[in-house]
Amino acid sequence: MVNPRTGEDGAVAKTTNEPPVRERLIDSAGALFYAEGIRAISADRIIAAVGTTKATFYRHFPTKDDLVLAYLEVRAELERSGVTAAAAASDPQEALRGVVGVLADTSCQPGFRGCPFINAGAEYADAAHPVRRLVAEQRTWWTTFFRTLAERLGVPSGAAADSAAAQILMLRDGALVAGYLDDPNAIQTQLSKAITAVVTSARADR
Repeated sequence: MVNPRTGEDGAVAKTTNEPPVRERLIDSAGALFYAEGIRAISADRIIAAVGTTKATFYRHFPTKDDLVLAYLEVRAELERSGVTAAAAASDPQEALRGVVGVLADTSCQPGFRGCPFINAGAEYADAAHPVRRLVAEQRTWWTTFFRTLAERLGVPSGAAADSAAAQILMLRDGALVAGYLDDPNAIQTQLSKAITAVVTSARADR
């Protein structure tokens, strides 16, 4: 029976200031997925962490993969909004510094374990799986974002900008891996130099 105070089946009443159960499921699952891996976390563990019931969980997310997709959609929006705001500067060089700064700051956060999309992609072998398709969509978004940034920095539109965007995405991927495995404090300087080298080379080839 649904509790009218909580909207949850048999759940203990929560304070009115607490986020809706769907949001709490996504937040708790996301933290666990990111820290320990998606496959390592069961639905029962998420249910226990949130303090809800199986009926409530499956009403919001018919399968665990549905919850994984919701978690990645939230992460995608956070990634996009952060770098989009950083790239809004009218000066292209300032925009580049802002974007690199966001990536460097991300890698320096406590508990950082690399790119959540690369991590998720590694756990789903089937390229046609909805999770892999969402990962591909996010990478396409990044490619478009970096193509636009490269063009603002003087790289000619077309093949040159496409190539520069692909290279910058690879640099971004490598920087996030390095941020987890190596010294995150070195990322900003090294990534900025590497992207500048890609842009300079692409501009020289025009």
